[in-house]
Amino acid sequence: MKTKQRLSDLRVMSDDQLGDEVLKLKKEQFNLRFQRATGQLENTSRVRVVRREIARAKTVAAQKRDTAKK
Repeated sequence: MKTKQRLSDLRVMSDDQLGDEVLKLKKEQFNLRFQRATGQLENTSRVRVVRREIARAKTVAAQKRDTAKK
């Protein structure tokens, strides 16, 4: 599945790379919201996918922080 592949990709990233990934996804999310507001958004399902990818990246980052604390 794509989700499992994406998750394994996120797990091998460093903390800085995860932060950059979240930032990139947030920018994409902003652009998608702007396109939706102006009526230019064609692929409406991408909004949901990006939101979930942000959550996935943040979850992996939090797990890494918790593991590093222990």
